[in-house]
Amino acid sequence: MHVQRQQPSLSRPLAAGVASAFAAGWAPLAAVLLAGASLGFFAWYAILIPFHEPALLDAGLPALVVIGALIALWAWTSYGAYFARRTGIKYDRALQYDAISWTAFVLLWLSFVLPLTLTRGSGLFVALTGIFAICKLLVAARFNQTVRDVLVDFSTTRFAIIVIAELAAVIIGQRAGQHVQESRNLLLAVWGRWDAVHYLSIATVGYHGTDMAFFPLFPVLIAILGKLVGNHLVAGLVISNAAFFFGLLFLYKLVEHEFDRSVARRAIFYVSIFPTAIFFSAVYTESLFFMLTVASFYYMREHKWWLAGLIGFFAALTRAEGVLLAIPFCIEWYAAYRSALRRALPQLAAAAQIPLGLAVYMGYLWVLNGDPLYFSHVQAHWHRHLAMPWTSVVNSIHLIATAVNPQTIANQSLELAFTALMIGVLIAGWNRLRPSYVAWMGLSILVPMSTSSLMSMQRFALVLFPMFAILALWGRRPAVNNLIVALSLPLLGLFTVLFANWYWVA
Repeated sequence: MHVQRQQPSLSRPLAAGVASAFAAGWAPLAAVLLAGASLGFFAWYAILIPFHEPALLDAGLPALVVIGALIALWAWTSYGAYFARRTGIKYDRALQYDAISWTAFVLLWLSFVLPLTLTRGSGLFVALTGIFAICKLLVAARFNQTVRDVLVDFSTTRFAIIVIAELAAVIIGQRAGQHVQESRNLLLAVWGRWDAVHYLSIATVGYHGTDMAFFPLFPVLIAILGKLVGNHLVAGLVISNAAFFFGLLFLYKLVEHEFDRSVARRAIFYVSIFPTAIFFSAVYTESLFFMLTVASFYYMREHKWWLAGLIGFFAALTRAEGVLLAIPFCIEWYAAYRSALRRALPQLAAAAQIPLGLAVYMGYLWVLNGDPLYFSHVQAHWHRHLAMPWTSVVNSIHLIATAVNPQTIANQSLELAFTALMIGVLIAGWNRLRPSYVAWMGLSILVPMSTSSLMSMQRFALVLFPMFAILALWGRRPAVNNLIVALSLPLLGLFTVLFANWYWVA
């Protein structure tokens, strides 16, 4: 009988990892060492050259080259151990496949022969880092069904949305009127519509005026990555699409844990083709918030409380509704430790991280303009204010009854329809969900309804992952699955065309 070689532990020291790495062969090992040395050299070139200190340059070059090679070796062997453990393949084979991704960084030497327009700043490094990540992803998809399923859904739906949006922008043209152009490239500018303008403005010049209604994590990430990429719009697109991919991964694992793989497969497909899924690929917070909230729930279910709370902290820095994660956190904690509550109080303390995210932004606003709740008060600019939930429904019905513009009637009808969809799915399927999921979905519907307006409800539905779990359960019946797909795909195409041409969608 074949006995599989024991997989190395992630906690093993570097020396043990190096010894094991020789089993992969000299070519993969040489490729990784050369990649690490290349990274060390270009770190020396970018960081120390500007100081013009001969002694520092002479000592720094060999030091950074060696450090770069050792870090690459450690990262390679550690990831290889993790990959072998998750996929069940042999450690040496995992190293051989992973070495392919590291060869991307050897191409940094092309910066000395390529035109300056292609190598100015950190553009080449960012591009090669992207190739490095894509290679890892493709290898992971080769051996892991979860990654493969998510990659197929992500790639096919994003490709279709991008093609439709770009064709719409070129063939139909923009809605009449003056619009912000976030890029001179028409194909790139498609993704900088409506709220994206606010996030890009914050990343570029900081907070001012009504921009304070938008929470800071997303624009901060855009500003950081934008310095490397050289373009804030491109940075925002990278963040949104990467976050959506990982959000789908977390959703898949979470739903699979609660039900089974077939339900998980349908759940990620339904969220990918939801009528407003265009916002997952635009410079909006939907992707980031979706990933953070689902990840927080995933680690709650894994009982990794401090990690779940930390992710919840970042969710509350992304959107105000992120603070609501504290409630399902407490519900899951109670369900896990109801028989020993006192001993589990340290784990409950992790929940305090979640409202801290909101507190950080409130503190910033207090310093900035003396009003820690300004993010809420500025909502009056969009005719939002605190009200009973049914007030927003009454207001929408009133607008439909008194409107003379067909577009107003259509928009209000869509907002009512999507609100009814969310509430209807919750009422019909709540008994199939854990209490924490029901609480999250109910509160996530209640809060926007309590602003006297149903504006953007069809977009807010995107982050209600329990709704897609319920739909995926119902989708076991072919007739229900066909109905969901038949309704979602045409509306997704329509909303994508409207968004690309500066029409209000959500």
